[in-house]
Amino acid sequence: MEELLKFIVNALVDDKDSVKIAKKEEEHAVIFEVSVAENEVGKIIGKNGKIAQAIRFILHSASHDDDKKYILKIK
Repeated sequence: MEELLKFIVNALVDDKDSVKIAKKEEEHAVIFEVSVAENEVGKIIGKNGKIAQAIRFILHSASHDDDKKYILKIK
């Protein structure tokens, strides 16, 4: 799942070296904290949050067979 998220984020930003993904596992959830360069945060969030919402939907769809919930946080 982390590789999928990294692939999506790298495709959206220009400065691929600034992409950092932290993974925190809890009992029933996995939290991904994505941080990118300050001037590229808008590319991850998108207009009215549409891109962030689409990434969350992809994570939810890809994790349909798992018992865990995947949460995306953008720093």
